[in-house]
Amino acid sequence: MVHVRISSREGLAMEAAVRELAIRLPEVTEKVDSFGHTSFRVNDKPFVMMGEGGADGPVLSFKVLKTTQEILLAQKHFYKTPYIGHHGWVSIHAKNIADYSMLADYLLEGYLCAAPKRLVKQMQAKTQAQ
Repeated sequence: MVHVRISSREGLAMEAAVRELAIRLPEVTEKVDSFGHTSFRVNDKPFVMMGEGGADGPVLSFKVLKTTQEILLAQKHFYKTPYIGHHGWVSIHAKNIADYSMLADYLLEGYLCAAPKRLVKQMQAKTQAQ
């Protein structure tokens, strides 16, 4: 990712769509780091990061379980996030995302990977009650 704050029309649209999904989760905060990447965090642990990706446009990166990562990497357009991919991170360029709501389950999975146990239990209880 290029070290620039998201400013393109496509990047701002991506940021808004992901914010709508991520901010619904308990205790999520949004932060822009020193590289200009926008991240969504729980307990100050990132589970989503976004940035301008240079010539290919904005990039969305998110944490998932290793098994989910393998499934996503087998699909067109997803790739292992540089530097942190070995921790279960995958990336996709915004231009390849047809519907952000299709990513909601992956963002939830990333959230659950990063969240403290008390929040995981809270989310599990909420899911079972539905």
